[in-house]
Amino acid sequence: MFDFKYYTPTKVVFGRNTEGQVAELIREFGGSKVLIHYGGGSVVRSGLLKKVTDALDSADIPYVTLGGAVPNPRLSLVYEGIALCKKEGVDFLLAVGGGSAIDSAKAIGYGVTNEGDVWDFYDYKRKATACLPLGVILTLAATGSEMSDSSVITKEEGQIKRGYSSDFARAKFAIMNPELTMTLPDYQTACGCADIMMHTMERYFTNGGNMEITDSIAEGLLRTVMTNAEILVKDPKNYDARAEVMWAGSLSHNGLTGCGNDGGDWMTHKLEHELGGLYDVAHGAGLAALWGSWARYVYKDCLPRFRRFAVNVMGVEPVGADEDIALKGIEAMEAFYRRIHMPTNLRELGVNPTEAEFADMAHKCAVGVNGAKGSARLLREADMLAIYKASL
Repeated sequence: MFDFKYYTPTKVVFGRNTEGQVAELIREFGGSKVLIHYGGGSVVRSGLLKKVTDALDSADIPYVTLGGAVPNPRLSLVYEGIALCKKEGVDFLLAVGGGSAIDSAKAIGYGVTNEGDVWDFYDYKRKATACLPLGVILTLAATGSEMSDSSVITKEEGQIKRGYSSDFARAKFAIMNPELTMTLPDYQTACGCADIMMHTMERYFTNGGNMEITDSIAEGLLRTVMTNAEILVKDPKNYDARAEVMWAGSLSHNGLTGCGNDGGDWMTHKLEHELGGLYDVAHGAGLAALWGSWARYVYKDCLPRFRRFAVNVMGVEPVGADEDIALKGIEAMEAFYRRIHMPTNLRELGVNPTEAEFADMAHKCAVGVNGAKGSARLLREADMLAIYKASL
């Protein structure tokens, strides 16, 4: 195992009707004027936005609103939010929604508190020195952004999708009411489950440092999400299954499942970022479509981990050669994706890149990771291109 630091300062308020505590939480963390940032019409149609504004009105907390956050959140909206916060004197951000609203809010927070272009942080040219304080009312279990230090933004010019991580952007509080996720379309629920699992698998498939307790937590989380994802396919209103998935989403990306290892592989995420930037696909679906091809490309270089995954997570019998067991584990994961109606290749995802688009994505991915990245196996541009093509 490796030495590690574990930092998770977010206050979690979990359960039914917890959104009713939003005003007192904002006061607790020093907010005096709030930007409420949200996505599309579901927050409005469900009545959640009105509940929030009514609560702030009752507490005499002034606010402004900015909707429009979309999957693969856009840099142009971030710029709009920065200008609005500066104009209105906003000192606290409240993201109401899923990862897109949260990530967009984090970027707005960077832009308000740091000079220059906020994209510089996502382009790895500078490091942020501050961020406006942020609270979250979560409506989609997926990205884990409610407890993580990371955010991902898409720059429309050039169709570039990049992530940036800093403890400055960790949420002060996260309100999690599983009932708020019950209005989600089945596809979004499944995408969220795929994303949650990938956050743990990225940390699991490593060649550097392992702890038995961390591995056991990771494996238990993966099994829990799989069990409850299949329950939600049949029973989308199941509160307990929603709660299990929601809490797993936070634990999958707050650093817990990576304690003691080398930080994780993260290449499936990096490959998907270019896919999402080009085609604007749902992030979880893009991850599922790419994972099997990535796994088959790297498993021999990380064989003990893939064997353990097959046996401890996917229930493969530990009989036969290690390579055969590992491959059965990969096949079992793809079978699970199909059971929750997730794609296992690009054609099932609905995209068919040209040779030029494959090459462009591989090049952008290589640039985005400064040439090479990966723990299960170090990947360079030629490897990235091969994985993209194999995923078709």
